[in-house]
Amino acid sequence: MKKFFNLSSVLILMIIIASLIFISLNTAFAKQFIQEAPQVSSAPSISQESASQNSSSHDSSESSDPTELHPKVAENAEKLKEKAAEKDIAIQITEGFRTEERQDALYAQGRTQPGNIVTNAKGGESYHNYGLAVDFAVKVDGEVTWDVNYDGNGNGKSDWVEVADIAKDLGFTWGGDWEEFKDYPHLQMEFGHSIRDLQDGDHHLF
Repeated sequence: MKKFFNLSSVLILMIIIASLIFISLNTAFAKQFIQEAPQVSSAPSISQESASQNSSSHDSSESSDPTELHPKVAENAEKLKEKAAEKDIAIQITEGFRTEERQDALYAQGRTQPGNIVTNAKGGESYHNYGLAVDFAVKVDGEVTWDVNYDGNGNGKSDWVEVADIAKDLGFTWGGDWEEFKDYPHLQMEFGHSIRDLQDGDHHLF
C-alpha cells in the first residue's frame, strides 16, 4: 500500500512538472508569435492615402478668393490699350479687381445712397469680385469722358464702340451689349464659368 502511494505521488509530481513545462513552452511560443506577427500600422491605408492626396490636390486647385486681376485679363487689358492707341483712341482702365465691400457700396449708389445706379450686382455677384473684369473709359486731352458717342478720331464711329469691338476680339464680353442693363465701361472674361460657379469656390483658374 505504501509502495502504491509513493508511486501515485511520483506520477502526480511528474504530471505537475509536465504541465508546468507545457505552459512555459506555450507562453514562449505565444511571445514569439506576437513579435513575429505583422504589426497593424497606424498609418493610413492606400485608399486613405489616396483620399488624402486627392483632398490636398483638390484644395490646392481651388485657391482662396482672388485679390487681383486674373493674369490673362490683366494681359488683355494692356493689349486693349495698345490696340486702341493704334486707332488714335486713348483709354484708361478705371477699375479692375473689386472687393465685395466695394461692390456693395456701388450697388447702394442710387438706391440707399446718393448718386446714379451704376450696377445691378451686389457683392459676390460681379466678375470684378473674382478678378475677371475691368472697366475702361475713353480719354480726351488726358481726362476721361463718359460720352459714349464721342468720336475723337473722326472716323464716324463712336470711340467707345471701337474699343468694345477690339475688346471682344481679345475675348472680352462687353457690358454695352447687355439687354437689361447696359454697362458701357464694363469688360469681362468668363472662361466658361458662371457667377454661381465662382460663388461655389471654382477658383482653379488662378
